[in-house]
Amino acid sequence: MSAAPLTTPTRQARLARAAVAALFLTNGTVFFNIVPRYPQIKADLGLSNAVFGTALAAHPIGALLAGLLAGAAIRRFRSARVGALGIVVTTVATLFIPFVPNWVAFGGVLFVVGALDAIVDVAQNAHGLRVQRLYGRSIVNSLHGVWSVGAVLGGLMGSAAAGLDIPLAVHLGISATLFSVTALVAYRFLLPGPEDAERPAEVQDGHPPRREGWRSFTGSAVRMLAALGVLAACGTLVEDAGASWGALYLSGDLRTDAATAGMAVVALQVAMTVGRLTGDRVVDRFGQRTVVRAGGALAAIGMGAALAVPSVATSLAGFALAGLGVATLVPAAMHTADELPGLPAGAGLTIVSWLLRGGFLLSPPLVGFVADLTSLRVGLLSVVLAGAVTVVLGRVLVNRTRA
Repeated sequence: MSAAPLTTPTRQARLARAAVAALFLTNGTVFFNIVPRYPQIKADLGLSNAVFGTALAAHPIGALLAGLLAGAAIRRFRSARVGALGIVVTTVATLFIPFVPNWVAFGGVLFVVGALDAIVDVAQNAHGLRVQRLYGRSIVNSLHGVWSVGAVLGGLMGSAAAGLDIPLAVHLGISATLFSVTALVAYRFLLPGPEDAERPAEVQDGHPPRREGWRSFTGSAVRMLAALGVLAACGTLVEDAGASWGALYLSGDLRTDAATAGMAVVALQVAMTVGRLTGDRVVDRFGQRTVVRAGGALAAIGMGAALAVPSVATSLAGFALAGLGVATLVPAAMHTADELPGLPAGAGLTIVSWLLRGGFLLSPPLVGFVADLTSLRVGLLSVVLAGAVTVVLGRVLVNRTRA
């Protein structure tokens, strides 16, 4: 199948792409701006590791409970408004963190932040896919790459604030002001009109009309959403392997120093960011189904070889290949979910995003359980399994971004 012909994007499309990219950047920056201040928050509240971890769990719980509301919010208020104004409300919620009196209140704020983040995440992806339809070619991978850049920038900003001993209230006040203004300026240039306005007429005529309510979810749609949810969860499992277990594996099994151990997550995230920023051209050339399945094979083979021949060099290469391999996986699953015919606007995207967050919640205890029974080296075979599942289930993905 040949690639779809490229069209020159209009000025409105270019401005909308820049605006939605600003939302992705800001969304990535807001939360990771707080993470480097965790040690101070833990010390100020006098919390044990177990209690602090319990409070942190409120964030993914809030995201899971509120995530399914995103589709209804988008249909009621539209993705542009939900994405931009949702970021503003999220930054306001973070302003309560410096004043929490105990771990329950801290967990409560994180619960709200997680809930808002889940809704904003779906809205910004829905709007990014609207802009992608105007372009007639893939752009969503680069948007996810911009989110990764935002996460790095947020971490650097939070680390600098902690290093300079800037009061937490002042730090988060600056953060809230900066990112709220960014989101509000971006809102002005996002696309107007209904969520389906950019869908090609032949696609609208060729598929059943989108319907509201639970009757839209036929058995075929449910099976597709389940497969896409598993695919997205595979991407989160690989990403979490580097974040949660990479340093522990290098420092424990391979007995490296702390600085070297920390390079595991850096290798994975840098490779994933590069893969997302360059992934659109590759997807346009070969099709996202082909790219995702090849990436799954790359992740499985790369990590499998690293675990079979354990060393610092092979392990860092394995994490990097895993990150590169799944770079386009989540955007592809979201795109396919948003294109499922007969569903209410935003419904497929909402459900897959919700299942994706479930993967983030379940992955750490799953790998930890296997590691306790055997070893962390065996537990990290979950990355190989995720790559293999991606190769098998990747066939359900839409191959092209344009009919």
